[in-house]
Amino acid sequence: MLYIESTKAWLKNSDHPLASTLRPYIKGMRTLNVPLPLMPYRVMAPVFFLLSNGIKEVIRIFWWTPLFKALVDKAPRHLYLYTGMPFLAGRLAITLGENCRISGQTTFSGRSQNSDCAQLLIGHNVGISWQTTIAVGKKVIIGNNVRIAGRCFLAGYPGHPINPVARANGDAELENQVGDIVLEDNVWLGTGCTVLPKVRIGENSIIGTGSVVTKDIPANVIAAGNPAKVIRPLSEQELGLTRDNAKCANHISKELSHVA
Repeated sequence: MLYIESTKAWLKNSDHPLASTLRPYIKGMRTLNVPLPLMPYRVMAPVFFLLSNGIKEVIRIFWWTPLFKALVDKAPRHLYLYTGMPFLAGRLAITLGENCRISGQTTFSGRSQNSDCAQLLIGHNVGISWQTTIAVGKKVIIGNNVRIAGRCFLAGYPGHPINPVARANGDAELENQVGDIVLEDNVWLGTGCTVLPKVRIGENSIIGTGSVVTKDIPANVIAAGNPAKVIRPLSEQELGLTRDNAKCANHISKELSHVA
């Protein structure tokens, strides 16, 4: 492997006549296109994607979804689990509501040092997008109709102590570094948000992209920044729409709960 990399570096950077001669041919090979007729590929492309997506759906329905349901405390109905199954780590009990959508490219972890099992409580009609991590210190509560965008981090515990000597020794974090996180109903976390321990975000509130939430956020506001601060309250018109949507979502969840 080292020989191959050394040869590639020599061909790319050397002033040797052989390297200089071969360099344009090698670059040309990277963009080589064979003049094939495109019509057969236009016919085959939809067939390929149909078969590919069909196989993915079969695996999702008959493998990933029942496997994940078997690992939660109460198997929810109408779960849409896409692109695999979340990575589960540590001691963690998961309770999941109805009609949730969860990316398989997520991580749910529980703090192993707890005397009791960490608890992740997820309500109805919740969406959790890809590359999100939920690290549960003791308890994380996610209310109904919550939306968590991609690459968010709910950090209920840090995983390491502050003391550098203890950290180098591989010791666990201290109890005062651990805390619950609560996202009340209808909260929306924008892409890349981080929520630290001992934080509660009030109902209907929206957290802007890339924010770091270090303390409680009241209900019915838009907050953003590092650390996150309240930008403005949501207007009555905005809240009216939110409440109507929430009522609609709750109604749908209740309707679905009666469907076998």
